[in-house]
Amino acid sequence: MGGGDGLARRVIERCEQLPGAELTFPFGPQPAVYKIGGKMFAVCAGPSEQALPTQLSLKCDPEYASALRREHAAIRPGYHLNKRHWITVDLAGELPDGLVEDLVEDSYDLVYGSLPRARRARLSAEPTIAAATGRTAAGQTRPAGS
Repeated sequence: MGGGDGLARRVIERCEQLPGAELTFPFGPQPAVYKIGGKMFAVCAGPSEQALPTQLSLKCDPEYASALRREHAAIRPGYHLNKRHWITVDLAGELPDGLVEDLVEDSYDLVYGSLPRARRARLSAEPTIAAATGRTAAGQTRPAGS
């Protein structure tokens, strides 16, 4: 468990590895915004050459977001975002190993899935993470054959 610089580096690497993801700075030098198909899936307080992100905002299924906030002090409603659909993760907080990386993938899948079919086809990002891993956007295992 735990976060810090190692987690921040893994989060950046994961965002950059996702098919079709692009790093943008639409609000100036900070925050960094990762997008798929022109839509945000991750907002970082950082990264820059001088600093790694200390917090990360991600799109999240509302029910799953509520459960995460109850279970983890390091997860709060989205900072300056729709608090029902976004969460903000304190990367220095105590969180189970792999959770934040899974949440990045979930956010990507939620946003990718909301894109128009034609845009998804242009991105050539099929299959998405959920299809490849068999997980739903809420992190649950998909039933066999679905």
